[in-house]
Amino acid sequence: MVRCKDEKEKFADDSVTSDRSFPMLLDVPNKCGGPQNSADVFLLLAIKSSPENYDRREVLRKTWAKDRLHKGVWIRRVFITGTSKTGFEKRRLNKLLKLENSENQDIIQWDFDDSFFNLTLKQILFLEWMERWCPHVRFLFNGDDDVFANTFNMVEYLQGQKGNDGSKHLFTGHLIQNVGPIRQSSSKYFVPVQVQKSENYPPYCGGGGFLLSGFTAKTIYNMSHSIDLLPIDDVYMGMCLEKAGLKPTSHFGVRTAGLHVPSENVDKFHPCFYREIILVHRFLPHMIFVMWNEIQNPHLQCGRET
Repeated sequence: MVRCKDEKEKFADDSVTSDRSFPMLLDVPNKCGGPQNSADVFLLLAIKSSPENYDRREVLRKTWAKDRLHKGVWIRRVFITGTSKTGFEKRRLNKLLKLENSENQDIIQWDFDDSFFNLTLKQILFLEWMERWCPHVRFLFNGDDDVFANTFNMVEYLQGQKGNDGSKHLFTGHLIQNVGPIRQSSSKYFVPVQVQKSENYPPYCGGGGFLLSGFTAKTIYNMSHSIDLLPIDDVYMGMCLEKAGLKPTSHFGVRTAGLHVPSENVDKFHPCFYREIILVHRFLPHMIFVMWNEIQNPHLQCGRET
């Protein structure tokens, strides 16, 4: 019994806070043209970022996350973040974000610790913000700032959803199912039995990146009011879906575990491997910049020579 108590106390030190109300430091209420015009935004890119990740944000602004009109529909971008460090360092990072936001109008920041275990809090605060300022957005991409995403393919896929203009359920990505909490206290994903009694998680999609409809985003937010925050954010989204009687689906083009290239003699960063996907997790900023330009090369030929 002593060991269990120690594990719970250890977890509580780093765990997600139970409070859901935090001061907003930076806001972009007009990102979607105001609530009344938010239906004009076909795809809102909600990108989770930490304050110190300036280089990642700058690259994404120039590449796949650029605000633009594509195939007749609008893509908009917003970075969601908390605060990092303490004292002088925290103030310097907050100043950085303020400068970025004055130039780009694309950062939402709350005054909570931007840690791994607070990713669930970040998700819920964003959905609350979306409910207020972008309630009629058609579709949403939710993901990390270190992914390479093909937003052209996202739009094509979403426009191909017959009979779904965002008003029906959609939640798709790298589907994970038939797994449960990790009980080893040394693991990054450790969840003690005091926090999650069940040994089984509902089906969910890996948090590196997934697509969902505006309807489903609203549903998840509504369900979150009656579900205690679990510090594993992607699992928590699955819990909200389950409570609503909805299920996530698998998309072959979402590779949050990375892209497997079978041959060691082939360049695993050849653009032909990335032209048809939706997203791949774990990309360095300079490689995102290079890949984004290469997949748009009109002379790119993909075939056996790849």
